[in-house]
Order: sequence, then C-alpha cells, then structure tokens
Amino acid sequence: MSSSKVIILMGVSGCGKTTVGKALAEKLNIDFIDADEYHSVESVKKMLAGEPLVDKDREIWLSVLTDIIIRKMLEKSSFVLACSALKKKYRQQLKVSEAVRFIHLAGSKDVIRERMLLRKHLFMSPTLLDSQFACLEVPSEDECLTINVDLSVQDIVQTIIHSHFAD
Repeated sequence: MSSSKVIILMGVSGCGKTTVGKALAEKLNIDFIDADEYHSVESVKKMLAGEPLVDKDREIWLSVLTDIIIRKMLEKSSFVLACSALKKKYRQQLKVSEAVRFIHLAGSKDVIRERMLLRKHLFMSPTLLDSQFACLEVPSEDECLTINVDLSVQDIVQTIIHSHFAD
C-alpha cells in the first residue's frame, strides 16, 4: 500500500470490533489497535462499577486516539482501530483525513447481549449494553459501511477488504 489506510471498526460493546479487527489486520498484514487499551484509569473504574461513560470521560481518550491516527498516518502506516465511536461528533474528531474509513458492526441488542454473556472482557459488563445503544448515533450510509454482525468473521473481513482494499 503506497499510502496509509485507516479502518475504524465502530459499534457498541460486544459487536465484534476486536475479533474482526484482529482478523482483518492479520489478513492485510497491518497493525491492529484496540481503543479500549487507552481508557483512563478513572474511566475503567467507572465501567467496572457499572457506570456508563459520558462525553467528558471520553475527551482525553478521543484526543489520544486522534493523535495515534495522525502519527501513524504521518508514518504512512495502514492499520485497523477498534473503537466504539458511538456519536457522530466522536467520529468527526477521529476522521482526520479521507483515508480514515468507518465500518459500523451492527446487530440487534439481543444478539450482542448474548455474545457479551459468552465472553470475558476486562471492564465492559453486559449491564452497560443498554447505555451503549442509547448513546449510539447510527451513522448514515455516506458516513460509513454498515455490516451486520450475523455474518461470520471471515465474511465480514472479506466484505471490508472488497470495499476498502480492492485496488
């Protein structure tokens, strides 16, 4: 790849951002970054206590992620970022270039709740799922590609590659 491409996998907790992101990054031989690793200690404590984050909690986190995107693009590095990016203003902050593309991994609350009950996550409890859906501002078609999480990981990865890396 001559220029960097940034794929941000977005959606509520439990939709498969990390699983799909790792598979996509491996298939393309590019880096994978999990935004969860950049939450402040205070934000993690809130989530562990079952308290949803608010905009103020996400400000520094989004700034750090924006800086990472800019730095990696200056290095001409392509990568996949798993990041909830639930609100339009968060996505606008992260979209520092036309090279940044969003993929919304979407599914029903019931399907995602079931997945969350089957997985272990360091701090995101299934009890926070309702607040995630309440916070989600569903992106428009022109803002991103939306893929249903009922598809297999391999099918989702192939759809993303066909859509964004077929050059």
